[in-house]
Amino acid sequence: MDLYRYKLGTIYFSFVLYQFSSTKLMNRRTAMNTMVAASVASVLPAQAAVKKESFIYSLNMSTLRGHNLGFRKELEVASKAGYRSVEIWINTLQDYLKNGGSLSDAKKIINDLGLKVEDAIGFAPWIVNDAGVRNKAVEQLKVEMDQLAAIGCPRIAAPPMGATTGESLDLAAVAERYRTILELGDKTGVVPHLELWGFSKNLSRVGEILYVASEVSHPSARLLMDVYHLHKGGSGMDSVKNVGKPLVEIFHINDYPDVPPRETITDADRVYAGDGVAPLPELLKNLKNPDKPVILSFEVFNKGYYAQDPLLVAKTGLAKMKQVAAGV
Repeated sequence: MDLYRYKLGTIYFSFVLYQFSSTKLMNRRTAMNTMVAASVASVLPAQAAVKKESFIYSLNMSTLRGHNLGFRKELEVASKAGYRSVEIWINTLQDYLKNGGSLSDAKKIINDLGLKVEDAIGFAPWIVNDAGVRNKAVEQLKVEMDQLAAIGCPRIAAPPMGATTGESLDLAAVAERYRTILELGDKTGVVPHLELWGFSKNLSRVGEILYVASEVSHPSARLLMDVYHLHKGGSGMDSVKNVGKPLVEIFHINDYPDVPPRETITDADRVYAGDGVAPLPELLKNLKNPDKPVILSFEVFNKGYYAQDPLLVAKTGLAKMKQVAAGV
């Protein structure tokens, strides 16, 4: 009888020990699960709180062009002002190269300053009817695109240079010529963006550049528009609604005053975003792309700004762009 009780007691003790161990293990697992859940809960709200940016802010070096700073100094001013993206001018880069700089040096300057060159402004007359001039323009673009690729710039402006006056060009022919430089871009990795010039005889209206972009039937076709040029050419800000969002990667932002009138207003009359009468908040709502941020590049040719400190001008331009885009 005593042996039976002893065995029964042993069995009972083993069962209690097993229950205790299982409970302890379950508690440890529960604690671990609670800790993991708490960690996840602490991370997810922070991630959810991060707002996806609608715009990237860039400085077009036309804004500092009258200061005659040169390639390096322009970039230094942009970086100090808080920009992380810039648009350079081809001739400023080439002047730097002519004066002893190299493409590798230029790229190092850009990288060291924490900048990205989003686009370059060039003026090759790729669009003209004269085949000889056009062929030389394509050769010029090849050189420029290779230089830009070497410093990490993925875009170049393609305005209607050489066709701003005189005859009206056949838009189907313009599309063929645009295809030629798009195919050149396929080889170099630098995409030409068809630029609207409101004062030009050709490509002054949104309907014209849209036709060319559609007719060219090339996946890389892109459009480069500008607040001032939309106004000057008569298309107006609402015309942006008709442009498919994938066609716009970069957009020149500025503003215009109510005087002088559209017919006589010039590049020099452009002002800071928000300092004029353009309906910029509505425009930016139409530009906004849910798939990726649009680059807003501040571009003016204002002689009054050229007389001011360049860093102040750059900082003011950035602050006013952000102010206009707030809440869009």
